[in-house]
Amino acid sequence: MLVLEPDLLAPGDCMGREEFLRRWEQMPHLKFAELIEGVVYMPSPVSIPNARFDGLLSGLVFYYAAHVPGVESLANASWLMKRGNAPQPDISLRNLQKHAARSWVEDKFAAGVPELAIEICASSRSYDLGPKLALYQTAGVPEYLAVPIEEQRVEWRYLEQGKYKMLKPHRDGTLRSRIFPGLWLNVAALWKEDAPRLIAALEKGLATIADRPK
Repeated sequence: MLVLEPDLLAPGDCMGREEFLRRWEQMPHLKFAELIEGVVYMPSPVSIPNARFDGLLSGLVFYYAAHVPGVESLANASWLMKRGNAPQPDISLRNLQKHAARSWVEDKFAAGVPELAIEICASSRSYDLGPKLALYQTAGVPEYLAVPIEEQRVEWRYLEQGKYKMLKPHRDGTLRSRIFPGLWLNVAALWKEDAPRLIAALEKGLATIADRPK
């Protein structure tokens, strides 16, 4: 009979963040785990569809960060948020400029909140759009982009007066960040997994930054 060591993490465990991080350090093979309102969440193995959309959006956000000074994209970074939470968004985009940044580095981890958190929702849909959505709203994450891939839906929320509202598509069908100028997402191209069209829409967005008066 397999006997689990008492210090290992398991889904549904309840603990504080220091204990969570201590146990995780003892599991070098573990890549994904989150602590949301004192409860441990560990996602199922990543499917091919999940990995494809994760790759598309990671590439898009990285491309944006590479062309906009003072912005950093992170993949699967654990965040130390208030009330002892430690979520692990699939993708984070954060502002590094001191006058606008909502985050910092604390003991090798990202702390505070990213300006944009992105989650690809497959097996994790129930808590990405439940406890995690509630956490991001309470913690003050300005924008949250969730992609429930089985439903082929994109939900881009922005924070207004402490509550999330849904971002409405532009006339051309793109969704456009309110926090990061020029960060445009061609939703139709995303579902067709059309990387060139995704980049083309983003480049149009980036061009609007370059064209602005200094």
